[in-house]
Amino acid sequence: MGVAPPTSGRALPAPGSAWAPFRHRLFAAMWTAQFVSNIGGWMQTVGAQWLMLSLTGSATYVALVSTAGSLPVMLFAVAAGAIGDLVDRRRFLLISQTLMLAAAAALGALALAGLVTPWTLLALLFALGIGQALTSPTWQTLQPELVTPPERQQAISLGSVNQNLARAIGPAIGGVILAATSAGTVFLVNAVSFVAVLAVIAAWRGGARPAGALPREHLGDAIRAGGRYVAASPALRVILIRAVAFIFFASSVWALLPLAAESSLHLGSGGYGLLLGCVGVGAVGGALLLPRLRTLLRAGGQLSAGSLVLAAVALVLALVHVVAVVAVALAFGGLAWVLALSTLSSAYQLTLPGWVKARGMSFYLIAFQGGNAVGSAVLGVLAQHVGLTATFVAAAVALALGPLIGLRFPFQAISPEELRPAGDWPAPPPPSGTAEPAGPVMVSVEYRPRAGQRAAMLTALRDTRFSRRRTGATSWRLWQDAADPDRIVEQFVVASWDEHLRQHDRVTHRDVARLEQVRALTDPEHPPIVTHWLTPAPGSTNAAP
Repeated sequence: MGVAPPTSGRALPAPGSAWAPFRHRLFAAMWTAQFVSNIGGWMQTVGAQWLMLSLTGSATYVALVSTAGSLPVMLFAVAAGAIGDLVDRRRFLLISQTLMLAAAAALGALALAGLVTPWTLLALLFALGIGQALTSPTWQTLQPELVTPPERQQAISLGSVNQNLARAIGPAIGGVILAATSAGTVFLVNAVSFVAVLAVIAAWRGGARPAGALPREHLGDAIRAGGRYVAASPALRVILIRAVAFIFFASSVWALLPLAAESSLHLGSGGYGLLLGCVGVGAVGGALLLPRLRTLLRAGGQLSAGSLVLAAVALVLALVHVVAVVAVALAFGGLAWVLALSTLSSAYQLTLPGWVKARGMSFYLIAFQGGNAVGSAVLGVLAQHVGLTATFVAAAVALALGPLIGLRFPFQAISPEELRPAGDWPAPPPPSGTAEPAGPVMVSVEYRPRAGQRAAMLTALRDTRFSRRRTGATSWRLWQDAADPDRIVEQFVVASWDEHLRQHDRVTHRDVARLEQVRALTDPEHPPIVTHWLTPAPGSTNAAP
């Protein structure tokens, strides 16, 4: 997909500015449409919570409103990410957004007719959540592709700003409409908000996947390939660990803020909306400062700074009961939240090669949603038993100590160039015989090291296991001949011959560098011997031995 040309006829942001991604018309259109839809989503949350409260008067049912919206991400995000990597993204997004529009419109119509029951409300919110789960992995990885590579980190940051601004504005607008009309009207306004997204996607002419020589992966195979890639990537695992550790405790600031506004600051819904507005202002400030902060701090430093600032915000919420001071602190909290989330999201996205972008991103979304949901629940229960002040203090201590995790799990810097497909990696020779290869494929590679390089070769080969697994190997082993220690065999298994061909297509420049390191340690008089072992079909006489 090409980059949209910049809009002509007006002053454009400088390439290094916080707003540089808006130079690209398609990015600006998608960001704006997403902002409108996000506002509608937060309006819907306000209307749904109020309607559920009026229908049941139950705090449990009100809590289920949030669960119904977020549970689909946990259930369907991985499958949605795999689909997003396999199909025409434009068509896929049109379908998912149409599903959400239909569910929101049905909810609005039923509410206006007085036909909504608690379980009808939860079912339609769950349907909207499914649409969100289908959309998120593809949408989040799509937008950074609409700008130039140097602008991608800032494009990801602007996505975080989008969410926080909508959270600051949406509930306030929803509350005004709810007070003036009804929950049904709020739901219908949300339905209309999807029209903006559908219009932008319909006008976009990209998204089609290039036709390849190999048949398209089956959904189950694609899901397993994405899981293997994340599991075999130490760099991605580090980001996921640090994301969960941060979000688990940072979620307390937002989960307990309504309670702090009511019990500690004695504010009503209007005052709570003002506090959310301060968070939005801070988010915009964070977006403005991010390009500068990136020149001063590496990714680990940015996350540590965000964690420490949010620790200070949690302490303010625990100990200070002056509205003006809390408002200022929350503005800094919005800045820190955008800084931390943009650091985690951009580091994760930029560590994924193109073929696994959406399905890899789905695991990050699950970690984010899971950390947020579990952290909010745990800290909410803790506040119920030990009090709000003690809970905020505990969260502040955890956030302040969070950067210490970086000593054990530092971020790994991987350039985008290293993750580009090698392109010229040779394909395996076709199997002999006429029978179609069936079942798993075992590949063995026999090496002999240069004199005195056996230990170095064993170390280098152990490092290649990550490359083999990321690109498709379901198992990997390293063997050494008991009678001849210089005879070393690498063995790995791939699910099928087609998957092995895809494995060659997935090799990146980073993988090639590791394999070339092994080859440099190989005795030139004994080049590596590669053997492909096929699973013979029952009764077959012409399968390759």
